[in-house]
Amino acid sequence: MITRYKTGLASALLALVVASPTLAGDPIRSIELFTRPQASQPQEFQSAQLIAQEWRKLGLDVEVKVMPWEQMADVVWYQRDKWDVTAWQMVGRPERSDPDEIVYNLFHSTTAEKGYNFIGYTNPEYDAVVEAQRVEIDPDKRKELIHKAQEILAADQPNMMLVHPKSTFAFDKTVWKPDSVVNQSGIGIRNTWTFMSLEPQGEQKDIIVNSGDNVQGINPLWISGGVDSWIFELVYDRLARVGPDGLPKPWAAESIEFSDDKTVVVKLRSGMEWHDGKPVTAEDVKFSYEAVVTGEAPMYAPFASNIETVEISDDSTLVFKLKNPSASFVTSSLAKINLIPKHVWEPIIEDLKTKETNAESIQEDVPIGSGPFKFERWLTNEEIVLSANKDHFNAPNADRWILRIVPNVEAALGMLRSGEINFMGEFTGDPQVLLDAAEQDGDLEVVSTIDIGFRYIAFNARRAPFDDPAFRNALSRAVDRRLIVKAAFKGFAEASNSVVSPALGFWHDASVVEDLTTGADLAKKILEDAGYTLEDGKLHYPGDGKEELAE
Repeated sequence: MITRYKTGLASALLALVVASPTLAGDPIRSIELFTRPQASQPQEFQSAQLIAQEWRKLGLDVEVKVMPWEQMADVVWYQRDKWDVTAWQMVGRPERSDPDEIVYNLFHSTTAEKGYNFIGYTNPEYDAVVEAQRVEIDPDKRKELIHKAQEILAADQPNMMLVHPKSTFAFDKTVWKPDSVVNQSGIGIRNTWTFMSLEPQGEQKDIIVNSGDNVQGINPLWISGGVDSWIFELVYDRLARVGPDGLPKPWAAESIEFSDDKTVVVKLRSGMEWHDGKPVTAEDVKFSYEAVVTGEAPMYAPFASNIETVEISDDSTLVFKLKNPSASFVTSSLAKINLIPKHVWEPIIEDLKTKETNAESIQEDVPIGSGPFKFERWLTNEEIVLSANKDHFNAPNADRWILRIVPNVEAALGMLRSGEINFMGEFTGDPQVLLDAAEQDGDLEVVSTIDIGFRYIAFNARRAPFDDPAFRNALSRAVDRRLIVKAAFKGFAEASNSVVSPALGFWHDASVVEDLTTGADLAKKILEDAGYTLEDGKLHYPGDGKEELAE
């Protein structure tokens, strides 16, 4: 086992903002806005530049700080009181087809210390609403609560929502049969279903995919970057999976039934094996959930917090007892939590109980799952290779799945056109360039899909002035989202003011987007009404006794 230390890197590499306490009426200090590099994330980089430009018009000194993904993630996630503002994204993972994961885990106060609520947002009214939607079984009543949650977020602006991208992917149709590609609702064609179903046209049977970001870890108990999730969705099984239609379906489970509103009976598939050849048992499944319930995997804990007990009734049947009814349980828990082998992880977790670290700090030398692909090798900063698990109940048609790390967007396109990769798993450049290449070459097919995920600017509510909703609102209202869509995303996105994507038509509240008016004059009026003053071109805090405590 290799223990991965996830803190300290950025401290050594980055001179962080250190702000002395300042009194009411003082000028607002210089603000740092983090973004990834232009070469790897041009849309994010350009968005950050445009936003900084608009914020400077309000009298703010804004520095755009560029850093690679691993460094930025380390600062934002593990040094939560040491940064101001960062560009960020939530990727369109299938289990996010139900809005619970986003509206609860991203903003509920209980996830602020170590979980998804890395911005430190707290609002008791909001907590109550998202807690209520979790136990509301009636879809229409739950929809009202999800809409209410979106309205509160739109008023508070804990994040400055930017866009829901049109995820644009391409593949070589001379290598893969087009009718074997699956366009998953809200996800696009780069998904687990596609990677299992791709059928070769000829001799080439390796799926070769690109990514601009590095892989941080392959750990079934740690939720890391979006690229990492591509891998562990292939290596690890779950009791359920979200299907191409956006609805959950049994996966490692043969059946999932509610015997009452708080009792879920799960029958396992027979004949499943771990990649080391040992059988998958009910004990393994029970262990997988209890490892999360008992707190060994804090980032997964919210998805298991409603589980009272997991009982084994026979060799292939488990009974989940819930604390409260849950409309999203199959999607947000059974389709979210990875199944892990007890014989591998039990000794690791027992050892960790004597240490300060938890299971998120572990990287296996050879990750062992039961999924449709097996781990073969990992060359840091270069590639990850998975081989097809031909004994899986849904065995892939391809022989291998190979991820190539290509930080430069233009280089990735060049590799697709030359055949060095045959599936464009990530393209953050101008999608029109991809379409033009497809027209010129004749062997590429391009597909765009509105994503469940979204791009946004995260405000650190732990640090003044971002703890002030009026200040956050002013910064958000200063930026016309149409500018971001047109200039940074070249029209391949939809303007956003909600964490619930329009791809989720039933849950999405279109009114919060329609009501978002913007402009520098409006932003200045919000700041003026809140007591902020502009002196010699520099924005100052309200003169009402408010203090900034940035550390």
